[in-house]
Amino acid sequence: MQYLLRRKIINTGIALLFFPMIGFTQIREKYNQPDHDDKKIRFGIHLGTNRAHFAFTHHPQFLQQSPFDSITVIESLNSTGINLAWLVNIRLNEHFDLRTYPVNLTFTEKNFEYNLPYPDRPAGEDFVTSKKVQSISLSIPVQIKFSSDRINNFKVYMIGGGRAEYDLASNAGAKKAEDKIKLKRLDYGVEAGLGFHFYFPMFVLTPEVKMGWGIGNLHSRDESLKYSKVIDKINSRMISFSLTVE
Repeated sequence: MQYLLRRKIINTGIALLFFPMIGFTQIREKYNQPDHDDKKIRFGIHLGTNRAHFAFTHHPQFLQQSPFDSITVIESLNSTGINLAWLVNIRLNEHFDLRTYPVNLTFTEKNFEYNLPYPDRPAGEDFVTSKKVQSISLSIPVQIKFSSDRINNFKVYMIGGGRAEYDLASNAGAKKAEDKIKLKRLDYGVEAGLGFHFYFPMFVLTPEVKMGWGIGNLHSRDESLKYSKVIDKINSRMISFSLTVE
């Protein structure tokens, strides 16, 4: 009798343990938007945040400065910005898509930090002086997307491609730029990332992580500018996290 009672208790415990999992599986098996991925062209709204900085090389003049106007250390600090875009996705076949963003705005504020042993106090310098470079960029990326098979209401994908970018806030043409670093308007580079599709009854939500490497030299070097002449090449670097709703 006790054996039968003990067995009944064990069976009841197992049932209670697996019942939520069975129920969750049944919920997941509800296939939302089964024809979504079969559409030839899909559109989406893209909102994200980014962390950006500059990769740069020192100019030979950095080692040839006089001891009274030298800059001993140069660093590029990470800064946070936002991305706003309109996604266009073109289906190529079951696993490959072509993606672009006809409207893609990126707002960033990159920051150079200089260590000055002899700062010019009247000019607003300090032993550690920061020079911010604000940027409002309009870019056109073109990406190839490789997707896995859809598992219920979930799918994972990878992307890779290139982009061209035009900086609407570039200061390359500024005349009064004694305390600035001049940057060119046009940039280009490559991108790679990873994302996930979550299919809901009314929309598809896509979180994505992406990295971008600028290839072009952004620096419009000016020999007469203190903070510019010690730097040779400047390349953009960015990592972004975004959410897209289709």
